Amino acid sequence: MRVLAVVPARGGSVGVPLKNLEKVGGVPLVARAVDACLRAELVDEVVVSTDDDRIAEVAEAAGARVVRRPAELSGSTASSESAVLHALSELPSELSGEISGEAPEIVVLVQCTSAFLDPRDLDAAVAKVLDGEADSVFSGTETYEFVWTGAGHGVNHDPAVRPRRQDREPHYRETGAFYVMRTEGLRERGHRFFGRVAVQPVPARHAVEIDTAEDLEIARALAPFVDEPLPIDVDAVVTDFDGVHTDDRAFVDSDGREMVAVSRSDGMGIALLRRAGVKVLVLSTERNPVVAARAAKLGVPVVQGLGAKDVALREWLAAEGLAPERVAYVGNDVNDLSCMAIAGWPVAVPDAHPRVRAAARVVLSAPGGAGAVRELSDRVLAARPATALETVAAPAPVAAPRHLGQPRPVRIGRSLVGPGQPVYVIGEIGINHNGDVDIARKLIDVAADAGCQAVKFQKRTPEICVPLEQRDQIRQTPWGQMTYMEYKIRTEFGADEYAHIAKYCEERGVDWFASPWDVPSVEFLEDMDVVAHKVASASVTDHELLRALAATRKPVILSTGMSTIEEIDAAVEILGTERLVMMHATSTYPLPPEEANLRMITTLGQRYGVPVGYSGHERGLQISLAAVTLGAVTVERHITLDRAMWGSDHAASLEPTGLEHLVRDIRIIETALGDGVKRVYPGEEAPRARLRRATA
Repeated sequence: MRVLAVVPARGGSVGVPLKNLEKVGGVPLVARAVDACLRAELVDEVVVSTDDDRIAEVAEAAGARVVRRPAELSGSTASSESAVLHALSELPSELSGEISGEAPEIVVLVQCTSAFLDPRDLDAAVAKVLDGEADSVFSGTETYEFVWTGAGHGVNHDPAVRPRRQDREPHYRETGAFYVMRTEGLRERGHRFFGRVAVQPVPARHAVEIDTAEDLEIARALAPFVDEPLPIDVDAVVTDFDGVHTDDRAFVDSDGREMVAVSRSDGMGIALLRRAGVKVLVLSTERNPVVAARAAKLGVPVVQGLGAKDVALREWLAAEGLAPERVAYVGNDVNDLSCMAIAGWPVAVPDAHPRVRAAARVVLSAPGGAGAVRELSDRVLAARPATALETVAAPAPVAAPRHLGQPRPVRIGRSLVGPGQPVYVIGEIGINHNGDVDIARKLIDVAADAGCQAVKFQKRTPEICVPLEQRDQIRQTPWGQMTYMEYKIRTEFGADEYAHIAKYCEERGVDWFASPWDVPSVEFLEDMDVVAHKVASASVTDHELLRALAATRKPVILSTGMSTIEEIDAAVEILGTERLVMMHATSTYPLPPEEANLRMITTLGQRYGVPVGYSGHERGLQISLAAVTLGAVTVERHITLDRAMWGSDHAASLEPTGLEHLVRDIRIIETALGDGVKRVYPGEEAPRARLRRATA
């Protein structure tokens, strides 16, 4: 074992009693910490140090080993380091026979009070110590705040000098989430900071530290927006009816008969769950023929007229032999809270009562009656074994959907890319820099000023990529007459140029990556530590290149232009889908509208179950904007300073004003798409009162 994570979780707490057992996103804080450590690829073992029986029980259920902390190390004055050192001293007896009493090379101190731990941040911090870059690493979030003492003295600034944000170097606020240390150094020094200290930047949305009841409420409110939508691995789904299968409204006719609106997609979701072997139950407080009729239509049992829904739920679980932790319960109002406390996966619809949202482990994005049950069904099916899913999907032609689950967002640099996230806009610089770093800087400025989240380049090894028959062809270039090979070498950036680009992109707050066209270029970009790799459409069938990209375990964006479905299938087989984003593209320059085929965005998403974007080569903005309305999660367009510049790609690129308009209109469309729930808006109230006429 090289890397051990230790989670100190004592029972006492001054601000919030038994704070480490409080739930955020429906999961106890100690279990959230354990889960993040277990999902980190570089962490070998997770230990929870505690003096409390209930915390120990929850930690073991989450998958951690427990080290009992003595009373003298469990008080409010005991340091976290003392808990880690005690856990290290107890390891030989706790893990005897498994690690032969050897101490781990690296120890990670993880705090339960940071609810939003990203396993990828843990891995990045551990890698810095493993690679010798640092001896101690802490989590910090970038800040440009001016800090003052209570006496009115500037701490990190001269009050007489107020430089602009862009003119200042960032400071890092210690979040307290995790600390990575060489074990030998911790034992020698007795504290967490020693030797070469480095910071692991984490997003501000993850930097919520829970010390008070108010902090806890903030974390609970943030959880639905910060937690990644993971598959839901359960054996049964239990739902409330009103507000979950419906929008919580009823239509009553003159005879007193009630009608409700339900979603056909919800019905299909229930059918898919049943065919996959997932048990389903509907619980309803009221007794209503509508509920019985809908349950009969769905073919699921229903229990109505309940005074205590939790009693009925426990009885059904016992009769079916189901473990509560393997059950999802979906509710919307306070009478669902008792059932949500029983289920391992308490789920809420987005317009649920605030107390219900706070108690939920998952808050769905689709409202009740408008696809909430289907969204949950898809996430449950996404966790089922492949053999179970194969029984759900009937044999179908090549273009039929393969994946039923909702695509999981993929983290690329600073952003999550996927459904429900802001569209990730990429300014494709490609080779439009013409081998000039100053032009590249100006293009990065164009992308950053327009609001893009990323810029992309192309990286080639000319000796590999330039065909033999083209190498000696003479080209007229801005630098005079030269061979095609000389021209390609002249315009290719090396390590110095890309180091400058990387630094400048960091200053401008945009991600950068490139399309490697050969295996040495993959190795080059890995040395530059890019946040992702892009597969150009021309490289879809270069399986050697794809295998090299898959081995990096970085996110991969796969363009699909000039490719058949069979060729894309083969590429996905190599790359896998865990960190994959696909781009619908047609490799015609410029792209005529009749070849855009934007409905492929839906087809690719259904077939591969991954986020899908659009890479455009058309003139104008209309087709790219239409792609967003069809669900494209990322949009990539070539950019240039001037379409009249010398070079092969400038003519099909967007100039600065065009890119600015594209990003602006994408953000307007995101707002305008809304949530699909029909409502009367404030602006309609006056004309409604003035113009609406009701007749019987």
